[in-house]
Amino acid sequence: MQIAPLYEDVAGGPAGGKAYWMRSQDNMRIRVAHWTKPGLNGTILLFPGRSEYIEKYGRAVQSFMDRGYATVVVDWRGQGIADRFVADRGLGHVRSFRDYQRDVAAMLRHVRTCDLPQPFYLVAHSLGGAIGLRSLMQGLQVNAAMFSAPMWGINIPLTSMPFVWGLTALRDYIPADKWVVPGRSNAAYLAKDPFETNALTNDSEMYDYFYNQIAKYPDLALGAPSVGWLLEALSETKRLAARPSPNVPALTFLGTEETIVSPARIKDRMNRWPNGRLSILSPCKHETMIETPDIRDTVFDTTAEFFDSHR
Repeated sequence: MQIAPLYEDVAGGPAGGKAYWMRSQDNMRIRVAHWTKPGLNGTILLFPGRSEYIEKYGRAVQSFMDRGYATVVVDWRGQGIADRFVADRGLGHVRSFRDYQRDVAAMLRHVRTCDLPQPFYLVAHSLGGAIGLRSLMQGLQVNAAMFSAPMWGINIPLTSMPFVWGLTALRDYIPADKWVVPGRSNAAYLAKDPFETNALTNDSEMYDYFYNQIAKYPDLALGAPSVGWLLEALSETKRLAARPSPNVPALTFLGTEETIVSPARIKDRMNRWPNGRLSILSPCKHETMIETPDIRDTVFDTTAEFFDSHR
């Protein structure tokens, strides 16, 4: 494996993290990093959200290690410093959501090569929640899963839906890999939105934490999704919603101030997950692991207790 950069100076994670380049089956170069030490209870496979990157989870990795778990994190294709599809690095694009499973396979190859401690557990945030649910449905072997504001549906205003589905009808005739979603910008979200109007967190210090990451390493940043990415996301979440829940114990966190993903889809899924549990956090926005200290403690403590009970 080839060593990849890991920006520990802004990650704020445990010492000793290691990052590597991995190649997916379709030859996309992705980045995978892990943190471990002797005597841990297992390894968390952390699936990040859209526009995210490994360093954003440095403090989360520390929180999980403090509670007895190693962690491996991935830069999905099209974001972080993994390979991107378009010359405009601000535009988030992916050809097919199914291709994310190729990145999962590369991540698991890394886990096996590095002989990280078993058993394995899934932690999946936002976009990672869609990728993670698909992985579980396809047989990902974990003892339990935690979802943070999973993207099982997107919170699109009803007034915008006719326009969005109009794009769906035209997708074969438009440059879906070049058009940014209308009303959005290819500038990084944190580079243009002040804390006071952000939809991510109520904690200004944590907001500054990941703003400073992309300020120092701009190649980590990503702006709005392409029209193609959005249409793929809508199609994938619709497909997932039609399928039964996997037979894996699951804990899901949802904030009372969620505006990015669909709370209704999350509640529907957890209502039909026989060994699943939904925890509502208040006051909490989209980033349950990057919220105020009391919310963060609740998320990490509850998750560790949940995983401990499924060794």
